[in-house]
Amino acid sequence: MLKYCEMNLDRASNYRKDTAWLEDKKKYNSQWLVMFEDKNLFCTQKNEPVFLTLAALLNLKIDKQLLSEAIFIGLEGEVSYFVLDLTNLNEQVLNKANQLGEFYDIRQFGPSIENQLASILILGRALCYWHRTHKFCGRCGTVNKLVEAGHSRTCTNQNCLHQTFPRTDPAVIMLVQKTFSDGIERCLLGRQASWPKGVFSTLAGFVDPGETLEKAVQREVFEESGIEVENVKYIGSQPWPFPSSIMLGFISTAVSSTIEVDQDELEQANWFTRAQLKQFTNWGDESEGFKLPRKDSISRFLIDCWINSPELA
Repeated sequence: MLKYCEMNLDRASNYRKDTAWLEDKKKYNSQWLVMFEDKNLFCTQKNEPVFLTLAALLNLKIDKQLLSEAIFIGLEGEVSYFVLDLTNLNEQVLNKANQLGEFYDIRQFGPSIENQLASILILGRALCYWHRTHKFCGRCGTVNKLVEAGHSRTCTNQNCLHQTFPRTDPAVIMLVQKTFSDGIERCLLGRQASWPKGVFSTLAGFVDPGETLEKAVQREVFEESGIEVENVKYIGSQPWPFPSSIMLGFISTAVSSTIEVDQDELEQANWFTRAQLKQFTNWGDESEGFKLPRKDSISRFLIDCWINSPELA
């Protein structure tokens, strides 16, 4: 199952513009996530995220102005979920938060966290990142203010009032397969120089304006590896807010086999059989040799599908 893909909260879009409704939801039976520099608060003894009550949050001595910028995530029954970014707070407040847990990138614990819970955490991360990077109006440069419980920002210039919404960058990610003259199927994987030693993954790239997803797959594979592909088949998608993408997964068939790596994109690319991939270890392992990508990534999902369920291809 793809990780981070079960955000089943009711986003209550018809109610979150109602200030009185929001204040009521904050006061009664609310659960709060706090973020710091795109990191979630975790209890490391249990490897699970820390949710605060409103009382526990107020005990951190957070001022009312920051509380007014809380982002409403959604409802689960009678429970309301909010997220608050502590990135710009003073050291005293952060020290109090650190007494409740430690801030970590969710990917450190992602594979072991229940999927729906992990999906809530990445939604909070995505929205906090968007607000921090969109403080000013893209049209006139005036300061934006948070509106609609954190699901929009509006320019404060009365002659502009331009409204913006959270954006997600579409990116295609694809497993390329080919049956060679020896009758054995192989898939194409590449690696970037910045990755841990030995890690190989599926190819990926952002979708250009005016481009279909299928054309993006063909273009990106050819640009990165010199391989031409056809029969582009959609498999599934995954939100990937690291920092702000939606990954659209495909399997395609190569019509050429000679790899010509674009060094600006990849350090290396190779063809691998299923038997070879089964010998790979995992991202983060200390051992030598080839490694598969993160267990919580759609890249790993596509590779596992190709290894274990050839009929999907």
